[in-house]
Amino acid sequence: MKKVILMASLILFPRLLVAQELDLASLAGEDWYGLYLNGKKVGYSMASVAVGEDGAVTVVDDACFRLSMMGVSQDMRMFAKRYYGADGALLRIEQEVDDQLGAKRFDARVEGDALLLRTVVGGQTKEQRLPKPKESLKDVLKTAQLVSGAAKVGDEISYSIFEPMYGKDIAGTSAIAGVEERVLDGTSTKVFKIDSNFATLGIQSVSYVTADGTTLEDHLAGIITMRLEPKEIAQDVNYSNDVIVSNAARVDSQIVNPRERASLRLRLQGPLAAEHLFTDARQSLKAVDDHIEFKAVRQRMDGVEAARLPVADASVQEWLKPTVLVQSEDPELVAKAKEIVGEEEDTFAISTKLCHWVNAQVRTTFSAQLTNSLEVLHNLEGDCTEHSILFIGLARAAGLPARETAGVVYVEGNDPGFYFHQWASVWVGQWIDVDPTFNQPLADVTHIKLAQGDLFEQTRLVPIIGRLQIEVLEDDEHE
Repeated sequence: MKKVILMASLILFPRLLVAQELDLASLAGEDWYGLYLNGKKVGYSMASVAVGEDGAVTVVDDACFRLSMMGVSQDMRMFAKRYYGADGALLRIEQEVDDQLGAKRFDARVEGDALLLRTVVGGQTKEQRLPKPKESLKDVLKTAQLVSGAAKVGDEISYSIFEPMYGKDIAGTSAIAGVEERVLDGTSTKVFKIDSNFATLGIQSVSYVTADGTTLEDHLAGIITMRLEPKEIAQDVNYSNDVIVSNAARVDSQIVNPRERASLRLRLQGPLAAEHLFTDARQSLKAVDDHIEFKAVRQRMDGVEAARLPVADASVQEWLKPTVLVQSEDPELVAKAKEIVGEEEDTFAISTKLCHWVNAQVRTTFSAQLTNSLEVLHNLEGDCTEHSILFIGLARAAGLPARETAGVVYVEGNDPGFYFHQWASVWVGQWIDVDPTFNQPLADVTHIKLAQGDLFEQTRLVPIIGRLQIEVLEDDEHE
């Protein structure tokens, strides 16, 4: 859940600033916003623009989150500062994520036709050269074209923003969907409704912008709202919203024997799109009339001969590579994987050993942080995201292809339901789901996979947070 909120926040920031005239001096100053998740406050942000005497422009976005996770309060801060030359060319982006384990820094500098991206995560510093981003100051100010002059419904623009944490451009389009009159401070004011689409992320947003360029509200994927507020109101942090509990999909009846069931049938309703409907050997998700039907059967390895190391299948090599958040080439992770695995070459046996080790060694706590394998190895505590990201880092270090998987899982107790959850998929000659949080070398049938892949891919979960309804259907368990 915390990573999904972080991903959504990266879409909101940097903000697409607007102004009736492209007079940069008129943009100088700062605005404050309250941040809400499904109507409940989770933080605040400040957006500012400064114009130097030489015409250079800096754009700052500073967001603070206060999240409660199963009763544990957590704070997280995201800061980004973007520099543009007097000609509008992108010069540099400084980005920082602060959580309870310290700061993660991302520094992107344009050097000629290239971009030098330097990251500091988990105490590890990396540098890579990437193609020069498409972004310029015009992209950040692009919506000025929508609210200036004779703006009308149907006007549309396109833009591209570089995201250092992803290391890639995020393309978007915005169009005026409507115009209305609102009374603001006693004055009738024209307000434009702007629909935006981030196609590569599967995310849409709706913004309300006045003709003078003031953004009143942004609504991201129908669940996250960014609302203009006076500074003292925006910064009010005397609230506590448990993002895990409040966004779970409750069920009316308990699921009997959830961890050992041979099969399960469910009816799902909510804003599920084609990219959420994963079907594999364990589960199927199929659109039926006005709902989605979920079926799952217990995973088995009986009679299946697992692949052996080294894995040579070209189709899975991508999931052996290290990333900024999965530092599987780091000597500490490599050494720990070797210690756990020993001389074992059977891929399923390796996966099972790693699953049991992570479950036994990582103390379960709830935390709001930018999770990465190396920090979890150092601290050995966290929730499902920490369990899974450490497992994946160790698996890749051991030569086992592995990737992040996310969705919801059934949790028993006084408030039974399906809660947002993260686990892993590993390749052992075929892809299998593994849940080190529950100590399951083969994940049970109550895991509903709705996304898989890295942080960028999991952004597709954003539109369904807190909006799933799940009904348990009668099911004759079968083997």
